[in-house]
Amino acid sequence: MKTSPFYMAVLLATVLVNVPPTGRCDGAEPARSRASVYPEFTWDHIPLYMHVRKAKSFTDEEIRFLARFPLITFEKATGHRDHGSVEAGTLAAARAVKRINPKAKILYYRNVFVHYGGYAANRELEQIPGAFLRDRNGNTRLVRNRVPAYDLSNPAVRDWWVRACRVVVSDSAIDGVFIDGNVKVLEPGYLARQIGMTQKKQVINGYHLLMKRTREAIGPNELMVANILRARFKNAGLEYLDYFDGSYLEAFFHNVGGIGYEEYVAKGIDAVQRAARAGKIIAFTSGFIRPDLPSRKSSALGIDEQPASVESDAEARAALVYPLAVFLICAEKYSYFRIHEGYSADEGDRWMRWFPEYDRPLGPPQGPATKNGFRYSRDFEHASVTVDIRSRSARIRWK
Repeated sequence: MKTSPFYMAVLLATVLVNVPPTGRCDGAEPARSRASVYPEFTWDHIPLYMHVRKAKSFTDEEIRFLARFPLITFEKATGHRDHGSVEAGTLAAARAVKRINPKAKILYYRNVFVHYGGYAANRELEQIPGAFLRDRNGNTRLVRNRVPAYDLSNPAVRDWWVRACRVVVSDSAIDGVFIDGNVKVLEPGYLARQIGMTQKKQVINGYHLLMKRTREAIGPNELMVANILRARFKNAGLEYLDYFDGSYLEAFFHNVGGIGYEEYVAKGIDAVQRAARAGKIIAFTSGFIRPDLPSRKSSALGIDEQPASVESDAEARAALVYPLAVFLICAEKYSYFRIHEGYSADEGDRWMRWFPEYDRPLGPPQGPATKNGFRYSRDFEHASVTVDIRSRSARIRWK
């Protein structure tokens, strides 16, 4: 692969300056055990995940808070206003966290399909002909009628994406890549009307080539976690999971495609249980859920999650129980939980809520969950969990 001088000048200056001299970045180091590559895990308390972005630098207090999490994804836009690019902003945040907690595993966010601004790597993309998909009128702003989408059938685009990913992931402060946008690529109906079914199939084929190339490029010692498990797929996304070390969960409770809520959530639970038991990382992420708490309107085809907002801590704690209980029904080693109102830390500190449940002793599960119709139950050393997805209710009894 050829790399333009401009690209290397921008990215190497942005990304690799002040890299601590630890580890190798040439892809030649031998594969380590999965235990050393995966995040730390304990059943002592609820295992937690963090997924966040902030356009400016995180404060010292925020960095100390982030350092409490064993697994963190720094989302798109992180730090770009203060550091000049998302790459530089992500590395600044990652290095700050690592100074406090060197064991934290930090993932660099890249969308495999949707083109977001703020990345230094975007400068090279401007030189690639046909980088974006076009509708029949030549329009490239196809995602939400605002943002371009990558034409993954274009080999030059795939080369660019792999290079841009590898440069950042090779930094010693980054432990892998979080890959978003997978569902938009793989959902047959998404943008099919605009670009035609032939082009859509070519994009899907290009995606599979790209995922294989990405794993080869970053090597076995870096994590690949994707937003991929969804009950909307025939096999709930398990058919795509071999590319990845694990899956983030989004829109888990938003049934689509004519399937009922109970069947949809039960299918999702089964898929997560199977993936978790196979040793995959699970980043179980959910909005607050309560029967009387309305969800925001979902996006086109129900792909993107629109979590509900909660104003008070009491309301948040009440709306925590159901998604947390579902997580505990599914959880195995390397499963982590996150509840949120959105990913931005720009509007305030509600993303830093720390619930009393997080400090309660949990202990290991006493066995797998049992299922009776749409009712689940499971015991842990210090808690008993019941979930009824028909009534969308749950109970966690702390011993």
